[in-house]
Amino acid sequence: MAFQTHAQTGADEQSETLPKVRILTNEGAIELQLRPDVAPITVENFLQYARDGFFDGTIFHRVIPGFMVQGGGFTENMTRKEPRAAIKNEASQTLPNLRGTIAMARTHAPDSATSQFFINVANNDALNAGVRGAGYAVFGKVTAGMGVADKISGVKTARVRGMADVPVKPVIIQSITLID
Repeated sequence: MAFQTHAQTGADEQSETLPKVRILTNEGAIELQLRPDVAPITVENFLQYARDGFFDGTIFHRVIPGFMVQGGGFTENMTRKEPRAAIKNEASQTLPNLRGTIAMARTHAPDSATSQFFINVANNDALNAGVRGAGYAVFGKVTAGMGVADKISGVKTARVRGMADVPVKPVIIQSITLID
């Protein structure tokens, strides 16, 4: 099982050492537990963007009901933010793209993820490593606020500047912060 509960693992220390973050949006807050034990490069990349304030003022720019909500790369006026260099794809069968997991968005090239991420609002087996190629690296799970992700996935969308599935009313990421 990808994310075992405390009772299943009996790992008090591991649960306490896994970083937790809060994504604050204009639709509510989503809390995540990250998994550096499985995807260390991906987690460090995400945390560095968060520490730098890169995500502040970005939007969920791609929203597909029954699939996922994607953000972390565009401002409210659909200007692409300049990310750091791409990272290695750490997709693994250990962490599948299940409902409530967070994964890195990328282009067709496996090692092309930068700042954009998505929250799965359904089980997306086709995105898993080995199913149709390299897969998309899951690096955490929603621990609170899944209703917010579901709400975001249901907003009205349109085509904006050549991009499909863009929320008509921007869903703004106000901040992503580490929870102590």
